[in-house]
Amino acid sequence: MSSRSMRLLAWCVLLALSSGLAGAEDVCDDGGPDAFFPTIEKVVYDPSSRAPLAFRHYNAEEEVCVKEDCRAMKDWLRFSVAFWHTIRGDGSDPFGSPTKSWPWEEGEMSAMARAKVRLRAIFEFLDKLGVEYWCFHDRDIAPEGQTLQETKANLDAIVEQAKELQEKHDKKLLWGTAQLFHHKRYINGAATSPDSRVYAYAAAMVAMAMDATKKLQGQNFVFWGGREGYQSLLNSDIKQELDQLGAFMSAAADYKEEIGFDGELLIEPKPQEPMKHQYDFDVATTANFLRMNNLEGKFKINVECNHATLSGHSCEHELRTASIQGLLGNVDINTGDPQTGWDTDQFLTDPVEATRLMLTILEQGGLGKGGLNFDAKLRRESVDVEDLFYAHISGMDAMARGLKQAAAIINDGR
Repeated sequence: MSSRSMRLLAWCVLLALSSGLAGAEDVCDDGGPDAFFPTIEKVVYDPSSRAPLAFRHYNAEEEVCVKEDCRAMKDWLRFSVAFWHTIRGDGSDPFGSPTKSWPWEEGEMSAMARAKVRLRAIFEFLDKLGVEYWCFHDRDIAPEGQTLQETKANLDAIVEQAKELQEKHDKKLLWGTAQLFHHKRYINGAATSPDSRVYAYAAAMVAMAMDATKKLQGQNFVFWGGREGYQSLLNSDIKQELDQLGAFMSAAADYKEEIGFDGELLIEPKPQEPMKHQYDFDVATTANFLRMNNLEGKFKINVECNHATLSGHSCEHELRTASIQGLLGNVDINTGDPQTGWDTDQFLTDPVEATRLMLTILEQGGLGKGGLNFDAKLRRESVDVEDLFYAHISGMDAMARGLKQAAAIINDGR
């Protein structure tokens, strides 16, 4: 028996023991290197190609110089794939059921077995797309259990597999985060909940997610408080809720130091949705929150472009506002629809917009430990796995054009 077969057999035995409801047929099929995207070859740079599955502008190893600072294109851009949209996105919306039938969702199996299959899918996708980084929410990758202890055990098991897959595929975690908005316990917020039990539970979830991020050598940890806000001022004590949020973030910063996590802590602003008003409305509001709570130097900001436009600003405005305060740590690179008043999370494909964004990033010397995360999803009508590649390629090419054009503008000096 080959060493690979031995490893696979051991993996299957351990998985069967840890996933009691999963049958052998659920978890023991390694599937090989082309289990999920068998018709897709590794995407390569070919500027003369007319093929849709090729890069025309993104050349990972091409050197781009900004004045005297020369780096490979991949090191300026530091692209990341979002697990939630790419692997978990099913095309559903408030008015309709799922439209996508992904190969990693086929067959009957336990929640934990399914989680392990999904992990293999994203690493195959990263390999073929040629992207080095990925991002996740804790609930994207591991199911919630009946108890906090079971939830932790589920996450720990998945993190072990993710660590092995990162090493096998030579990939890295750009950032992790805790999903504190979907479960009904967060109906009135997580850090801003009036129920101390919910506050404590949310703190435990952040601790577990930060532990997971550290174990995977993640470079950042993100806070997006979708329920940290209000629907009506009539039943909201803003001062109390903001004080709670400040205490929560202070505790998170302390925990980072306690466990020795050397990544950046990032807050991701958004003005509304799902709440009518969110407390980290935009970059300026978030910067003021950090100052009021003596958190300067402990957090940076993750700017999402679609959130910027929802707040009435351009993404360029938000990047510059963060950058001049030393707060720009990461960009969720996407765009919205000017005719739509909600978060549409579209792929940014406009090279002019990309150039304006990259100017700010290059002028501050890059994003440090951050990167450009594709927090973007396929449209509901887009149902083929190939579409995942078309979408990411278009976004990567747009940002590569933006990088080269921004570098040329800076180097020209006029």
